[in-house]
Amino acid sequence: MKEDEVNRCQIQEWYPKVKSVSIRTLIHELPESFVEYLLDDSGPFLLPVSISNEDALPNRVHNPYEEEDYQVLEGSGDEAEPSSPPSFPELELKLKESIESLGGAVFPKLNWSAPKDSAWISTSGTLRCTSFSEIALLLRSSDSLIHDLCHAYDSCDDKTLSRPQSFFLALRKWYPSLRPEMEFRCFVRGQSLVGISQREVTTYYPALLEKKNDLEVLMQEFFDNNVRQKFESENYTFDVYVTNDERVKILDFNPWGAFTLPLLFNWEELEQNEEANGIEFRIVESQCAVRPGLKTAVPYDYLDTSPGSGWDQFLRNADEELQQQIRSPEAGG
Repeated sequence: MKEDEVNRCQIQEWYPKVKSVSIRTLIHELPESFVEYLLDDSGPFLLPVSISNEDALPNRVHNPYEEEDYQVLEGSGDEAEPSSPPSFPELELKLKESIESLGGAVFPKLNWSAPKDSAWISTSGTLRCTSFSEIALLLRSSDSLIHDLCHAYDSCDDKTLSRPQSFFLALRKWYPSLRPEMEFRCFVRGQSLVGISQREVTTYYPALLEKKNDLEVLMQEFFDNNVRQKFESENYTFDVYVTNDERVKILDFNPWGAFTLPLLFNWEELEQNEEANGIEFRIVESQCAVRPGLKTAVPYDYLDTSPGSGWDQFLRNADEELQQQIRSPEAGG
């Protein structure tokens, strides 16, 4: 993998090229002071002061005696000044304007990643944000965003960078009615579509079995008409969503291999598909073949998949079940 391949997968690079076939997004360059805030773990967890008096956790109980509980006693030896929360008024105003123009609700994403691992901390349990404070809470609470901030180029053969020159925050319009079973990951090798996988592999969706052939044709045509000539890399993946009226929308691009999850494939199988000059489309075809552990948003490199590990055994069992599906008479094997 090369640095250029990783750079092309940043949302501020690819979105302008495929804007007409993606979901509406507004992108802001982040001030370095905000990036430093996201990286700072030296003190207490503090959310920025909102100039709009918005609270990311409006239902929390405020204890009027909190300050007394944390007073430093004279002569205790710990007389450091208490940390004061930061403030980013210019950024907050820009984001507020963008949120309003996108219908009042968005989900945030940095150059490469969204803070999926911190959705649990929001009041809705999702990435839906209606204010700067909610965005800051998700970003500051996310461990997976450390990939973007510190480790994006770790898998590059020609690594010279430790981080991109600038970080960007993309605000993407929130659609509450999106169906997870209609999101797919497409694998491109040698500028040819070699594989398609159901993106949400933690659930079995029987309706996908009936639509499988039509969906494969639809996504192949979409790739030929809207992606192949616009994305310069030879090898990469892209995620799409198929709407009820069979329109395909690009959600994301990711590099081939490294921290990108192959989902229902492994990378060796996908490379063999390139040699076979065909597309293989995989979905979860039974309740027994779901992969519940892959709901994690942690980059693939961070998981312990070494021989003998729990993840290694889990993935082996899931792969065996998947191969049985492929060889079964119902699958045409």
